[in-house]
Amino acid sequence: MKGFVKEFKKNKALFAMLAPAVIFVFIMQYLPMSGLVLAFKNYRYDLGVFGSEWYGFTNFRFLFASGTGWLITRNTILYNLLNLVTSQALAVIIAIFITELNGKYFKKFTQSVIFLPYFISWIIVGVFVYNIFNYETGLMNTILGYFGVDPVNVYSMPGIWPIIICCFNAWKWCGYNSVIYIAAIMGIDSGIYEAASIDGATMFQRVKSITLPSISPTLITMILLQVGRILRGDFEMFYQIVGNNGQLYNATDVIDTYVFRSLLQNANLGMTAAASLYQSVLCFVIIMVVNAIVKHIDADYALF
Repeated sequence: MKGFVKEFKKNKALFAMLAPAVIFVFIMQYLPMSGLVLAFKNYRYDLGVFGSEWYGFTNFRFLFASGTGWLITRNTILYNLLNLVTSQALAVIIAIFITELNGKYFKKFTQSVIFLPYFISWIIVGVFVYNIFNYETGLMNTILGYFGVDPVNVYSMPGIWPIIICCFNAWKWCGYNSVIYIAAIMGIDSGIYEAASIDGATMFQRVKSITLPSISPTLITMILLQVGRILRGDFEMFYQIVGNNGQLYNATDVIDTYVFRSLLQNANLGMTAAASLYQSVLCFVIIMVVNAIVKHIDADYALF
């Protein structure tokens, strides 16, 4: 405590600059955490949050007894794993491709074009998807009709939507993620590449023996950060692409969309709070376990 008081007197200006951010985080992030008690309550509007009847783990039991809890957990994990693999792998490939290009202006143009989808709203992407796969006027069925093929109702085919969602997710995020890997590749000593070229190494051999091992710490860090939110689906992506199509819920419903839809349809705050708390706790457990595994293999690659 004495050390803190001494540091405070020494750097009053710095603490004053830090105070607004601390106050903002405390009010917007920590105070609302008191609402987590809703997960253990049979909430009634007339009694309020703290006056409602204590429900214990009943909300959690109902969530999983109906089968919904397991379904949305499975979908959330599988989608995030697929998105993690596809987006990161594509970002690494694009970063290597761009850094291997020779033309200065062509390289900048290519990077700008690949980065552009990141700035497109998921609302616009949802419009793209609808205009491509719409049964009556969609681009795909228009082309099929031109060749005399019967139209396909993609919106009644749940099995194909994991592929569609992962493709659009990778398309939107690969340019943004590639910037990080490009920076990591640019930080590699060029003398290593020159020495490898003198020894007769091909481009693929240089990538395999120099580039990939050199950017592996960055790749592992990115994966760890993504694993930490493996139970947090991109709500805007799922909601804007799929919408309220009940035929696709079993294949596309994740925890975030389930919570949002539950609040709109039945306003069961206890159940939705239970789903949100379950999501947060499991995210924390997963990141701790994965970080411990990485730390056991190589402590230098761990987050903490």
